Amino acid sequence: MDNMKTLVLVVHPNIESSRVNKKWKDALLGVPGLTVHDLYEKYRNQPIDVEFEQQQLLSHDRIVFQFPLYWYSSPSLLKKWFDEVFTFGWAHGPGGTKLRGKEWVMAMSIGSPEHSYQASGYNLFSVSELTKPFQASANLVGMTYLAPFVEYRSNRISNQEISQSAVQYVEHITNIELNPEIRLRNYLKQLEEVSIQVDR
Repeated sequence: MDNMKTLVLVVHPNIESSRVNKKWKDALLGVPGLTVHDLYEKYRNQPIDVEFEQQQLLSHDRIVFQFPLYWYSSPSLLKKWFDEVFTFGWAHGPGGTKLRGKEWVMAMSIGSPEHSYQASGYNLFSVSELTKPFQASANLVGMTYLAPFVEYRSNRISNQEISQSAVQYVEHITNIELNPEIRLRNYLKQLEEVSIQVDR
């Protein structure tokens, strides 16, 4: 995966009103090996082109889902996209192996502070717990679910913090070692190289 191709599905119904998601999207443009695809921009008033979307998925190795957390889930268009694009016999079920081995990453902006997403917090549950349906979906279609990128307090942070977040976001989703198997393989390779040098 040295030449990893990444597809970012941006899903925000009014991205111009979101300082975080707009900055994130702008930071992605022009990054080598990265395709930015804004679902609301393409499908707000028209049917989803299932064949086009499936071809986009097939031609990329890592799929990033960028969205604001709405009612502990995603904006409605992403659910509609899953319903129509992850078809039976293509993404799951008998013969449905087209996405197997690809990587799944989520990038979420959340208005509340991080401490509110825990057992003793206002929202009671962690983000990992609340996103279990996405994790289960990745598992169903044979994709590798990787660590998400989360920005809390998204409606309160400063412009400088948002700029820093955008840089960190790009670094996160383009990091090959975000995949724990690759990270472990590289680590073991480093240990082997050190061992060889010691033996000499």
